[in-house]
Amino acid sequence: LTKMKLNIAIAGATGNVGRKIIEVLERRSFPLDNLYLLASKNSAGKEVKFKEKKIIIEELDSFDFSKAAITFFCCGSTVTKALAEKAAKHTVVIDNSSLYRMDPDIPLIVPEVNWEDLKNYKKRNIIANPNCSTAQLVVALKPLHDLFNIKRVVTSTYQSVSGAGKEPMDELIQQTKQFLNNETIQPKKFTKQIAFNVIPHIDVFADDGYTKEELKMVNETKKILDSKIELTATCVRVPVLISHSESVNIQFEKSFSLDQVRSALSSSSGCKVIDERKDGGYITPLEAQDKFETYISRIRIDTTEKNCLNLWIVSDNLLKGAALNAVQIAETLIQKNLI
Repeated sequence: LTKMKLNIAIAGATGNVGRKIIEVLERRSFPLDNLYLLASKNSAGKEVKFKEKKIIIEELDSFDFSKAAITFFCCGSTVTKALAEKAAKHTVVIDNSSLYRMDPDIPLIVPEVNWEDLKNYKKRNIIANPNCSTAQLVVALKPLHDLFNIKRVVTSTYQSVSGAGKEPMDELIQQTKQFLNNETIQPKKFTKQIAFNVIPHIDVFADDGYTKEELKMVNETKKILDSKIELTATCVRVPVLISHSESVNIQFEKSFSLDQVRSALSSSSGCKVIDERKDGGYITPLEAQDKFETYISRIRIDTTEKNCLNLWIVSDNLLKGAALNAVQIAETLIQKNLI
């Protein structure tokens, strides 16, 4: 990155994603001058450690956004709706909520895939971060689409509870203890017991029987990668704390070899192939935790259809699925002299 140093603000600095952004800024030595941490009244005044300094959390509602060149919004659609557009008059907003993703005036960005779409961000001064399950999927699809032209994708996801926030993580741990102690389990944040179970339901149901999470994957993939790609998804919550996994079946227009697929994925930014056909020769959610890469395993031909491939994709949903991607957007703005 250039020598340019910016003032950065994080709205929702105490939540899962806000805390991860603080960590990512530090791990990537992001060129910043001042860091403003913003949260609700309840958190204001608390201290957070960043590099060797302590930063006092300020109240989001009264913050002067002209102090920050870039503000990361990690506070859910309701708060974002109330504040983001006002903030965007003074600061570039990189938003983690689903609020603006499908807005035609607002770029939806995964830097390895479609950074060029950033060129139009000044229309509203807001940039949208995609859904966690979409982000890792398109990172793996992009190099393959460039070579073989993807026609159709069928995916089933195995999504960790951290995708729903901190309280659902606490609930999984609590339910696990209750289960092991033979206590009665009353789900609070989930529709059914999540410990030792899987729930085929993330977000609300649409009229056609798909959930909003499944439709996000469809619509966002089309917007980020290619509107011609057909995609169908089943999104499942699993009793894992961090990292989402996806079983992905891809049909291409063109023929391919496994060597071409491996080589394209191995040399593509953000991807890491770990694919040995032996016990343990693949990545699970646990190993992907705290890693920046999106891992691809179980690469094999689907022989039931022409030009079809199966993959297993795993990534830390709080990193590439949220905080890391947001920070990479900010880095790209600087690298490409767009700010």
